[in-house]
Amino acid sequence: MTVRPRRSVLYMPGSNARALEKAKTLVADTLILDLEDAVAPSAKAEARTQVCAAVKAGGYGKRELVIRINSLESDWSAADLVAAAKAGPDAILVPKVSRPDDIEAVSKALDKAGASDTMRIWAMMETPLGMLNAKRIARAAKKYPRFEAMVMGTNDLAKETGTSLGYQRFAMLSWLMTCVAAARAYGLVIIDGVWNDFKDEAGCKVECDQGRLMGMDGKTLIHPGQIAAANEAFAPSAEEVAAAKDIIAAFELPENKGLGAINLNGRMVELLHCEMAHKTVAMHEAIMALEQGA
Repeated sequence: MTVRPRRSVLYMPGSNARALEKAKTLVADTLILDLEDAVAPSAKAEARTQVCAAVKAGGYGKRELVIRINSLESDWSAADLVAAAKAGPDAILVPKVSRPDDIEAVSKALDKAGASDTMRIWAMMETPLGMLNAKRIARAAKKYPRFEAMVMGTNDLAKETGTSLGYQRFAMLSWLMTCVAAARAYGLVIIDGVWNDFKDEAGCKVECDQGRLMGMDGKTLIHPGQIAAANEAFAPSAEEVAAAKDIIAAFELPENKGLGAINLNGRMVELLHCEMAHKTVAMHEAIMALEQGA
C-alpha cells in the first residue's frame, strides 16, 4: 500500500527568497510555494521566476512541492501555468475552483505546456459555487487523472459568504464535510484550511484535531510554528499503530484465515477494521521514511 503523508502543508511566499531557502530545513510534509495571495501584483513576475528556479534547483529532500498559481481569471495564470509546467513541481494548486470546467482547463493547459504525466492538480475549494459543485468538481478526477486533491480555503469562503470561523467553525461544518464526502467518493486527498492566529498554539492544536476527526488528510499552515501540531494530529499515535498491528496479526493466524469477523480480546473485529489497520500501518511507515529522508 503506497501512501504519502500530507499532515503539514505549509504556504511559503514566492516573493521571499529567504523563506524559500528556509523551507528546505522545515519538517513540513508539503510546501506550497505561493504566487497568489502572498505576492503583491507588482511582484508577480519576479515571484514566478524565483519559485520556478527554486523548484528546478531542488534541495527540498522528500518534501512535496506544490506551486499555487494565480486565479484562472487573473492576468497571470496563463504564464504561471506554462512556467510551472516547465519547472516540474509535484502539483499545481489552482485557486477558486468553482466548477469542473476549471479542472479541465488546467489539465489541458498542463498537457499543452508539456508538463510531466506525474504532475498533479490540486483545487482550492473556497467559493460558494465551489461548495454547491463539490461533487461535480470531485467527479472530474474520473476524467482527468492529474486531479489529486482538494484544499479548503476557509478564509476566502468566510469572506465570500459572510460566515464566521469562530465557535470551532460551526457555520462551515456542513461545507467542510460535504467536501470531505466528495473527495472520498472519488479518491481525492483533502486538506483542511488554515488557522490564522499563528501565535495561538493551543487553538491551532484544537483545530488540527478537529480536522482529523472530520477525515481530513492534513492541514494547510501559514507559519512554521504550526508544523508540529499538524504533524502530531494527523499521524497515527503509537497506541493506534500497535492496535493496528495486533488486528493484522490476528487475521493472519491460520485459524482466522478467510473469516469476515473475529474475536480479538473480547471485541468483534471485522475485515473492514483490518483494511483500516493496514492503512494506519502504511501511513506510519511512510511518515517514518519521510522523516528519515527529509
